[in-house]
Amino acid sequence: MKQTRSLFRRFLVGHFLFIFFPPIVLIFFFAFIGFSDINEEDLNTLNHFYIILLLFGFIIVAFVVISWLFFLKLRIRLTRLQEVMSFSATNNSFPKPVSVQTDRMDEIDQLGSSFNWMIQQLEDSRKREYEEELLRHRLIANLSHDLRTPLTILRGHVTRLNKESMSLEGQNSITEMNHTITRVGDLMDDLLSYTLLTSGKHSFRPTSTDIGRLVRASVAAWYPVFEEKEIQLDVDLPTEETFYWKADPKWITRVLDNLFQNILRHAADGKYANIVVDVEKEQIIVADRGPGMDNSSYERGAGIGLSTSNYMLKKMKLKADFTSNENGTRVAIGRA
Repeated sequence: MKQTRSLFRRFLVGHFLFIFFPPIVLIFFFAFIGFSDINEEDLNTLNHFYIILLLFGFIIVAFVVISWLFFLKLRIRLTRLQEVMSFSATNNSFPKPVSVQTDRMDEIDQLGSSFNWMIQQLEDSRKREYEEELLRHRLIANLSHDLRTPLTILRGHVTRLNKESMSLEGQNSITEMNHTITRVGDLMDDLLSYTLLTSGKHSFRPTSTDIGRLVRASVAAWYPVFEEKEIQLDVDLPTEETFYWKADPKWITRVLDNLFQNILRHAADGKYANIVVDVEKEQIIVADRGPGMDNSSYERGAGIGLSTSNYMLKKMKLKADFTSNENGTRVAIGRA
């Protein structure tokens, strides 16, 4: 069993020895001098006063020095512990264990021991979390690959049935089945992409990016798709003014692709899309006139894609503010 010693008790004992012990010795000394006849005539009242004053002056100085040394040592030990904690907070890493006396522990050693135990528990927890995350990523990746084969077989049968003569109701069912298979495939792609992204498999290369130019290029690429769906595009993309973000151009493009794709999937009935680059506020604004994010279809279909977009934006120190109601959805992307 480890022995413990009280730091405060040691402080009290030390000061007791320096404050009370010398007066006791002084009393016995003068008592001894008082009963002896040696040099009794040479000691006058003034000499007694100076001797007592000098002795108590020594006691006070000793008290101050011992107190200063005690609290200096205490401050050094606490500062060392505080520096370890500050280093971990600054470098976003777990702190290293602090050294403690295991034979005889005082209060600060007990604090350091508890701190070391906490570090060990956090490291074990992080290790378990990493292993579980790795297992989950591997499971999702394998599941995404394994489901592709039956989906391909289903699509082949749907294509074959589509060539057969059947009623209008049957044709509608075949069309809906084909649409559902495509939707499941897209969801699997989103899930696999999110898994690879969060596991660090997608490279992140931030650079100074001309946001106005990037949004114009993205809108131009999606314009034929919006036109095919008869969606009215209301764009405000300044050509002479722009702003720059320290971001990965491929990731910004992918975020925009996800927003445009959600308009086509869930807000196409509104037949409207508004895309704005606000140079003054340094924002990208994408709005539609769909049923809103509270609509069950939107919630069911856009979750994985939005999670991927939010992860990318957070990595680039950006954020997306969503405003949604039954009249449509507005997304404003800006600095975090």
